[in-house]
Amino acid sequence: MCPTAKMYLILFFCISEDKKFLKWIEKQDKWEEVSIMDEKNVPIRTYQVCNVLEPNQNNWLRTDWIPRSGAQRVYVEVKFTLRDCNSLPGVTGTCKETFNLYYHESNEDRESYIKESSFIKVDTVAADESFTQVDVGDRIMKLNTEVRDVKVTTRKGFYLAFQDVGACIALVSVRVFYKTCPLTIRNLATFPDTVTGADTSSLVEVRGSCVNQSEEREEPKMYCGADGEWLVPIGGCLCNPGYQEKSGTCKACSVGFYKAKSSDPGCSKCPPHSHSVRDGATVCDCHSGFFRADSDPPSMACTQPPSAPQQLISVVNETSVVLEWAPPRRLGGRSDTSYSLECLICQTGNYPRPGSGSGSHLCLPCGSDVLFSPGQTGLKTTRVVVSELRAHTHYTFIVHAHNGVSQASGAGAAQSVSVTLTTNQAAPSPVSFIQATDVTRHSLSLAWQQPDRPNGVILEYEVKFYEKDQRERSYRIMRTFSRSVDVTGLNPLTVYVFHVRARTAAGYGEFSAPFEFSTNSDPFPLIGEGVNSAFLLLSISGVGILLLISAAVFIISRRRSKYSKTKQDSEEEKHLNPGVKIYVDPFTYEDPDQAIHEFAKEIDVSSIHIERVIGMGEFGEVCSGRLRVQGKREIYVAIKSLKAGYSDKQRRDFLSEASIMGQFDHPNIIRLEGVVTRCKPLMIITEYMENGSLDAFLRKHDGQFTVIQLVGMLRGIASGMKYLSDMSYVHRDLAARNILVNSNLVCKVSDFGLSRVLEDDPEAAYTTRIPIRWTAPEAIAYRKFTTASDVWSYGIVMWEVVSYGERPYWDMNNQDVIKAMEEGYRLPAPMDCPVVLHQLMLDCWERERAERPTFSQILNMLDKLIRNPGTLRRTGGDRPTATMLESGVGSEVCVSVVPQVCMPEWSMCVWLQSIGLERYRDTLAAAGYTSLDSLLALTHQ
Repeated sequence: MCPTAKMYLILFFCISEDKKFLKWIEKQDKWEEVSIMDEKNVPIRTYQVCNVLEPNQNNWLRTDWIPRSGAQRVYVEVKFTLRDCNSLPGVTGTCKETFNLYYHESNEDRESYIKESSFIKVDTVAADESFTQVDVGDRIMKLNTEVRDVKVTTRKGFYLAFQDVGACIALVSVRVFYKTCPLTIRNLATFPDTVTGADTSSLVEVRGSCVNQSEEREEPKMYCGADGEWLVPIGGCLCNPGYQEKSGTCKACSVGFYKAKSSDPGCSKCPPHSHSVRDGATVCDCHSGFFRADSDPPSMACTQPPSAPQQLISVVNETSVVLEWAPPRRLGGRSDTSYSLECLICQTGNYPRPGSGSGSHLCLPCGSDVLFSPGQTGLKTTRVVVSELRAHTHYTFIVHAHNGVSQASGAGAAQSVSVTLTTNQAAPSPVSFIQATDVTRHSLSLAWQQPDRPNGVILEYEVKFYEKDQRERSYRIMRTFSRSVDVTGLNPLTVYVFHVRARTAAGYGEFSAPFEFSTNSDPFPLIGEGVNSAFLLLSISGVGILLLISAAVFIISRRRSKYSKTKQDSEEEKHLNPGVKIYVDPFTYEDPDQAIHEFAKEIDVSSIHIERVIGMGEFGEVCSGRLRVQGKREIYVAIKSLKAGYSDKQRRDFLSEASIMGQFDHPNIIRLEGVVTRCKPLMIITEYMENGSLDAFLRKHDGQFTVIQLVGMLRGIASGMKYLSDMSYVHRDLAARNILVNSNLVCKVSDFGLSRVLEDDPEAAYTTRIPIRWTAPEAIAYRKFTTASDVWSYGIVMWEVVSYGERPYWDMNNQDVIKAMEEGYRLPAPMDCPVVLHQLMLDCWERERAERPTFSQILNMLDKLIRNPGTLRRTGGDRPTATMLESGVGSEVCVSVVPQVCMPEWSMCVWLQSIGLERYRDTLAAAGYTSLDSLLALTHQ
């Protein structure tokens, strides 16, 4: 047996053993059973043949049937002697010095006679050592040993045969065996005895099984080689928790040791303040009074809760308290100490003293209005400021110390320290609401509620007010003992800002938030019956002429004025633009089907061929496909479908967007082709925009367009928005993601769904549904959506386009964006942004709505830039006070939309048109007023 392999014997015979192993097949007188003496002079039996004088010898000797015993390759070891032909006189040409080895496979031992042709030759065997007659006389045994291997895999057993072809040979022994890889243990996995493969180069894969008290780390495998050796160990096992490897087995950890995980290298000694009382422990139990948190690893020492905080100090400042303390003297062996505060409000004279429970039943937890800075629980600091307390009130504050094992130990009061105190008198809180009544031309009455927290007896109220345009540069003060006051001496048709604050014995509180109220413009208490119509007409005419004079003086004296006030409502829009189509809200229809059939065309579903899904919308899949309407050419379209299981509200909302789009007809507004409502699923068919949303398109092609191309995109968006504003439609969600781009780089406004969201959800302005980064401040704070708020959003779109789709305000959260806007922060110019474009953005982001440009002005500005591309070359640096272009004829052309920067000369006619008083043109001309300068001499009469 070899060190790494076992050889299992199938057959071994010596000639002296039982003759049943060998049978003669032919010429039985040729092979003879003969006794000879070996080199130790011991007689042995052999089979011999030596017919060398006769030519063409064919003498066979065959074994009995040999069972294969599962072997795939057997080895035949033959020991024999052979006579040198040269030592035999007179046998030239007939003597041989070799013999042949054959085998024949069979399923059972029933073949008494086997044809020679049925045997398969293994090899021709030659002797390394031959003997002569002299050698025999000298008793020199020259024994040869030869081994041959045979592949036997198709039958249950086989026969061996030896063919003599004319040699003088003696067979001493034949041994037949096969090889196995022996049972072994590798990496804590047992591999059984395994028979080698059929081929000399084959490897037999064997899967091992983990030893007792172990588990697989990775499937254990080895390969059995043809020579009976194990090769290539893969994977293995690990001892279970509580056990470690010793001499190829898993032994239990002894008392005082543990092993928590199978991946641990071995048993470890129990950490401090813990022990194990049995073999095979996976964790050590903590000593009495010591604990381990759920998140603590088993290797961590057991610890204790902290002692109480020390040296609690309180400083009262009116209705605020500063609490400070020192860390506990004993931290319990941990570093995760934290603190929490408990606040109790107690009745006078019945509050608990520190360390005593007396009167605790008269104390209740403080309300949620009490503020703790930096917090009330999970504190790492030893200082807390408590504010918004009641004045002249008894409070008890309890400071608790915690660590990771406080909850496990059940420790409570022993880890806390408390202090009892009384707050001082404090100023009242601000007034929260002011209401105006009895408004006239020169007076109004104000009323308000008492502050939520008066903090004592209110001695008086102070009212501060000023004209809104003065911005608190000049204000007046009134004082009153009641919660109302009559304010007189005001200017007519003027917006005033009012603040109110209360005073107690502790002093004044803070002023309230600003409240704005406007005085009346009508000098008469009633306009109706009893008023002379001629006098009324004369008064109105006088006011109109007075306004005309004031406007003329204002424009001529201040060429650098801001924009005229943005139109506020659709009625004024209709008056200034007679004949313009006005948008109709589909939600005013009781039946949504009536609106959809009025504004959208029904399409036969058979005309639509859907090709592929391109995205998911709010209501279902969005696909691309083709639309072929009879009499028209086939076009590519986008198809929005309403998913199954929709509610009535979802159906109405889905169709309302089509009802909105169906009212628009402009090259820069997404075109509605029609709807499918008479079968399911419901569909909205629009034109197909090959390049998708503008923000994604710009990010994909970063830096690949000229400035003129970018301005062209902005011009298209502005044109579409001017069309919408002329129709009195407010988009509310203008952003680059809602602009679609076709193959010709034409930008079209889309997505008209946010107005529905805001109308359906009264709180939507304060939820994440509002796109804060694109929304004007007044729309965020007061839900005031107008065309001017769309202009703000357009400025953000400009910034997105010039920055190639960068996220506005980058990674700032919504609250930080709102705060930054309130403090006057505006987005800086993107890289390589022309000065005039960034100035236009800043104009769109004016805080006051009336000071922002209209879409008509923006469109005119962009047209000038496109016609005069030289102005787009200036980037960065300080903005000039005036930006001019040289036109083709050498005259100066204003390229800024801000009238403050440059003001063109207006004729009388143009100026009257701009303020809506064109009807007075002939009257003024007849009176000799033909220029703006001449208007300065116009009197009230």
